[in-house]
Amino acid sequence: MGNRNNVTFFILLGLSPNKNVEAFCFVLFLFCYLAIWVGNVLIMISITCTQLRDQPMYFFLNYLSLSDLCYTSTVTPKLMTDLLAEKKTISYTNCMAQLFTTHFFGGVEILILTGMAYDRYVAICHPLRYRVLMSRGKCRLVLLACCTGGFAHSASQFLLILVLLFCGPNELDHYFCDVFPLLKLACAHTPSPGALVVANSGVIALVTFVVLLLSYCLILYTLRAYSVESRRKALSTCSSHLTVVVLFFTPALFVYIRPNVTFPEDKVFALFYTIIAPTFNPLIYTLRNTEMKNAIRKVCCHPGLLSGR
Repeated sequence: MGNRNNVTFFILLGLSPNKNVEAFCFVLFLFCYLAIWVGNVLIMISITCTQLRDQPMYFFLNYLSLSDLCYTSTVTPKLMTDLLAEKKTISYTNCMAQLFTTHFFGGVEILILTGMAYDRYVAICHPLRYRVLMSRGKCRLVLLACCTGGFAHSASQFLLILVLLFCGPNELDHYFCDVFPLLKLACAHTPSPGALVVANSGVIALVTFVVLLLSYCLILYTLRAYSVESRRKALSTCSSHLTVVVLFFTPALFVYIRPNVTFPEDKVFALFYTIIAPTFNPLIYTLRNTEMKNAIRKVCCHPGLLSGR
């Protein structure tokens, strides 16, 4: 790789040149990252060690927590290290690896959210066919499709950047390796790759977001015929899902839906879908979910569940 490029490493400009701001961000993101680990691991253990693992919704939530953890781990540890470093650098190879893994786990997470929306749609709109349509085998097929879709999305972004030449400068105006900041550093003007990024990341995110919103609108319309108690329970679950969708998609759409243009605000918006949203996801999925709270309480009060007793 290095033979085809004059650039063998990139200098990350990071979030701010102010050391006090960086110190504050380090402490904040340290707490966020610990919260992400504790929250998601607790959710995964609570689902795996209780009867919730047999329910399709929690099958997807288990893997959403895993993808959430992997996704933020592609960015946050490096960001925190750089906040304490005098010089923020990343090798060309590691930059490409970060680009691939970030988009892979991000793509998987988006598609799992879509699978969860489909699960709620079937449960509420077609309850009599729910066990057939959402059998464990079909849930695994949906999960496989999510991983395949995430890989296809990530591979296309990765190959798009891999074929470009970087002659210098090598200062990347971001805190991690992403497509648009890298396109700015390519040797030649690159309008076509920029349009492909919009077609890939932007349009996929927009279409997925619209499909998710329409599915939840259809669910809300169907709920009119349900009893008050059933509506309350369904709304509690769906509102949690919808909150996560809005937190993740809104900043992502701002960054990826426009042409090959970058703004200083992009770094702030990127913080929302790489760190802030993953921090709140475990809270959103547990605070308004009685079944999850009971499962967590059972695991915490009966440690023997962890050893299978």
